[in-house]
Amino acid sequence: MNYGENLRRSRRPQSLAELKPVTRDVSVPTQARILGLDPGSLCTGYAVVETVGVKVTYVVSGSIRTQGAFPDRLRDIFAAVAEVANQFLPDEVAIERVFLSRNADSALKLGQARGAALSATFQRRPRVYEYAAREVKQAVVGSGAAHKEQVQLMVKRLLNIDGAVGADAADALAIALCHAHSRRRYGQIDGQLHGQLDRAIAAVSGPR
Repeated sequence: MNYGENLRRSRRPQSLAELKPVTRDVSVPTQARILGLDPGSLCTGYAVVETVGVKVTYVVSGSIRTQGAFPDRLRDIFAAVAEVANQFLPDEVAIERVFLSRNADSALKLGQARGAALSATFQRRPRVYEYAAREVKQAVVGSGAAHKEQVQLMVKRLLNIDGAVGADAADALAIALCHAHSRRRYGQIDGQLHGQLDRAIAAVSGPR
């Protein structure tokens, strides 16, 4: 990805009104394209899935690795996520909620990386949803204390992915899947997806 070139070519909003989400009927169609984001100042995971009714299909995933001075990293995160959003046109964005950290500097950098990633999607005017890390693990693996390896295994099984999935991309896929699982709260899908996920979790976990 040519992050710098993409950033220069990106059209700037002419007013704050352009950044407002598109007003939609509360009865949102069951079909949606979801962009999952797992922000980090050094590596940001992204994933796109398509949900139609209770079926969730894998589209793409990957990671954005940055280096150099911190402002340069933020610029690259913004440009790369904007490129993903413009290419795959998500209807909804799911992102991990900020958590409290004992290291104030790390928490501040993570918050800025999260802001860069999220604001890069605003030109598409998607609906945005936030989930805590434990909530994501609970929804996808069945345990809020699941390890990264378990998350990687589960997203591959749920989405029928044959190849390797990196840790950051797997986290982004888990966030997207968590949102697909949770859309029932917003009146967008029925409870069948819960049963689908429960059966997959049982298959991975085995007898208890």
